[in-house]
Amino acid sequence: ASLTASATASSSVTSTAGGALDATELFTDRDLEQTADISDATYLTVESGQDVTITEAGVYVLSGTATDVTVRVEAADDAKVQIVLDGVTIANADAPAIYVVSADKVFVATTSGSSNALSVTGTFTADGDTSTDAVIFSKEDLTLNGLGTITIDSSDNGVSSKDDLTITGGTYAITCEGDGLEANDSIAISDGSFAIDSAKDAIHSEYDEDDTFGFIYIGGGTFDITATDDGVQATTIAQIDDGTIDITAAEGIEGTYVQINGGTIDIAASDDGINAASKSTAYSAAVEVNGGDIDIVMGSGDTDAVDANGSIVVNGGTIDITASSAFDYDTSGAINGGTVTVNGTQITTMTNSMMGGDAGGAQGAGGGAGQQGNMRG
Repeated sequence: ASLTASATASSSVTSTAGGALDATELFTDRDLEQTADISDATYLTVESGQDVTITEAGVYVLSGTATDVTVRVEAADDAKVQIVLDGVTIANADAPAIYVVSADKVFVATTSGSSNALSVTGTFTADGDTSTDAVIFSKEDLTLNGLGTITIDSSDNGVSSKDDLTITGGTYAITCEGDGLEANDSIAISDGSFAIDSAKDAIHSEYDEDDTFGFIYIGGGTFDITATDDGVQATTIAQIDDGTIDITAAEGIEGTYVQINGGTIDIAASDDGINAASKSTAYSAAVEVNGGDIDIVMGSGDTDAVDANGSIVVNGGTIDITASSAFDYDTSGAINGGTVTVNGTQITTMTNSMMGGDAGGAQGAGGGAGQQGNMRG
């Protein structure tokens, strides 16, 4: 692993014009720094059976191999804490490897070339009223970045934030019995490499007390996703601006308002490929495709490649569908631009598999777009 006393390596974010979410508002400069400034860092070596408690703002470099250890952050509400993993292996039976109880924000970074492994094999034990259920579990805003690798194995969720989860770099291999990446308020990803094998959803954002929260933004990165349920599930907006995304799941991408502006997306699904479901009262259900290269292969049976409880509109991009049912919408559907191919034949008019016949001209998709911006505080 490589440690440097500067923050020279960083990524950048560009926003898609007219996107439902403005990506430039989702990531701070520190989120995007991939090399931690460790000039004043505290160095810690994990030891079996000895929990590590961090109570003050600062940078903490962790190394070592241990079992039954929780790195616990209990800092002030205005404290920013950065945990730098530099070759760490933690194997626990019933508690998170990293547990953020309190802070303003916590960064978990990896050093260049480092390999880190975090696992929980048994049933998670509650911490008082808090039901911890992830290998990395945070009650506050959480950012993952860096230039190394984290391998996560979990008997429940992989990474969970009860506020916002932001990822701007790093390599992640997650195998879990719950959700791979989970957050209440939002998940925003600008870059990184992800291999996720999930028994539930691979990437999931939902706040069960308020259905106006829970968006997912992907602006880059590579994703190899296998999920029993959904590859990507957002309560409000699911927006993809860029990235290389390969999903095998029951449903590929789901949200109330699904907007795809770019990227290369391959979906193999057994239920719906892309689904706009009425999950949020803040948005009208819609699928809007403005760009990207999308390939959808559907399983047999009652399946739809693109399904919306509201409208579907294609304004650009390339969509290649192999399915018995290509489009299913409740209100309107239109192809205004781009290239759409269904079972080897290019089409220019969207036909509704549910209603039958020609859909006519669609209205603009995604009523309510732009209402949900930066919630990160």
